[in-house]
Amino acid sequence: MSWIPIESNPEVMNKFLSRLGVPEKWQIVDVLSLDPDMLGIIPRPTLALILLYPTNDKYKQLKNEEEAKIKEKGQDVSPNIYFLKQVISNTCGTVALLHSVANNLDQIQLGDGFLKQFIDDTKSLTPEERGDALAKNTSFINAHKEVATEGQSQLPTEEVIHHFVAFVHKDGALYELDGSGCSFPINRGPTSPEKFVEDAARVLTDIMKKDPDEIGFTVCALAAKHD
Repeated sequence: MSWIPIESNPEVMNKFLSRLGVPEKWQIVDVLSLDPDMLGIIPRPTLALILLYPTNDKYKQLKNEEEAKIKEKGQDVSPNIYFLKQVISNTCGTVALLHSVANNLDQIQLGDGFLKQFIDDTKSLTPEERGDALAKNTSFINAHKEVATEGQSQLPTEEVIHHFVAFVHKDGALYELDGSGCSFPINRGPTSPEKFVEDAARVLTDIMKKDPDEIGFTVCALAAKHD
């Protein structure tokens, strides 16, 4: 089973956020560069960075090796982090947006609707159970299908090889939340709301450097809208 993938397009993603009940104050914007001198143009506050990158064989090998090392050594993970396992193909965009919003509810005042209800209903569930609940949620399915279809000039007929991953700050740490590439959140080290963009940019840059021949990386941010 698979859904139609969401396009990496701020206009499309913002329509989806609106359907989820996210106030217009918070918007997805393109990140043009991760160069330290260019990070200042990203609107602040910034609540999440979302990386879109190709899932080639090298990527899969690196992710498997990293997950094995973390399982062996262990890591500290805040009990307050909201993490969901992706169980349906082509839903990584929806999962990344859900991770970005659900871990920033101290700043995002969700309107009444199916996202707020979904988070409330799944707080006590395991990541796998949350993934199953998402796959069966008709409100999510319909909203995803509507914006995904609208955003595609031509619907994909082959397997989608690009993947969305969210990076958020929670309780003093920077987390990578990859619903299908890893079975748990990855603690990427200490950060703060003030340093989040700079710290996340360094992590994203390191990820890109691991596959220097690949140019298909895209970054966007969930940030405050400024008129």
